[in-house]
Amino acid sequence: MGVLWGIPYLMIKVAVDSDLTPSMVVFTRCALGAALLLPFALRQGGMPAVLRTHWRPMLAFACVEILGPWWTLTDAERHLSSSTAGLLIAAVPIIGALLARFFGDTERLGPRRVTGLALGFSGVAVLTVPHLTGGDAWSLTEVLITALGYAIAPLIVARHLKDVPTLQLIAPCLTLAAVVYAPAAAATWPDEVPDGPTLAALAGLGVICTALAFIVFLELIREAGPTRAVVFTYINPAVAAAAGFTFLSESLTPSFAAAFTLILAGSFLATAASGPRPAPRRVPWSARQTSRADGRVEVLVDLPEERPGSTGQGGG
Repeated sequence: MGVLWGIPYLMIKVAVDSDLTPSMVVFTRCALGAALLLPFALRQGGMPAVLRTHWRPMLAFACVEILGPWWTLTDAERHLSSSTAGLLIAAVPIIGALLARFFGDTERLGPRRVTGLALGFSGVAVLTVPHLTGGDAWSLTEVLITALGYAIAPLIVARHLKDVPTLQLIAPCLTLAAVVYAPAAAATWPDEVPDGPTLAALAGLGVICTALAFIVFLELIREAGPTRAVVFTYINPAVAAAAGFTFLSESLTPSFAAAFTLILAGSFLATAASGPRPAPRRVPWSARQTSRADGRVEVLVDLPEERPGSTGQGGG
């Protein structure tokens, strides 16, 4: 997953440098992903019922995960390096830790997580402040808007879409995005067929970084669980930076290295658990509780022995 979702920045950069519009890139990516995933989602059955029941949160998820962020990220990379975009996206866990407080997360932040938030935002500042007065200011803002969308989307899934199968969530959202961007893509369709590297980048975005990536992510969640599965988030910027340096000759500046260290350290600390959860309190057994459970009881231990005849509920 670190590779599958670390290389899109390279492929997006290759596509936009060939003068393809952001709408064209997003449309191609979504259309290829939908064409590959939709047949499998339909084969599972029950999609009409899923859409009728969950269309509102699915629409919200599509807007904040795909429709908005994929366009703003692609547009930003017309002016930013792929490594810079990938590093700023690494702020997603930091933003998510803050947003979770507004979505009902009552877990105490604690000194460790607060330190992580401060480090992470310091890294973002190191990377963005020198460019705020130049032409890259809006591009940096677009990437941060993308990161905000990526941070909100998992919260929507956790609250409203956790029972929806992944394929039946992703395939309709990709289909919707392809339909939305189809008119703009048609209006900016290139006069000539793009060159080989551009076509390869578009195919990689749709097949590898969208369709295959979502399938692998589903299997990863099943094997490692939803919490441990997102550890790959910390690998993405390293993959994006290595790809940019290797294939696009992007330079490694001291400010990039400092921001890289601060953002990744901040992400790790900000998303760490603040401490062990308290053990659940034992509830004494009673006949009333048993009757409400239709006679089903669990084996309880360490309860005081009941004296016969004392309550009329024991062996007496």
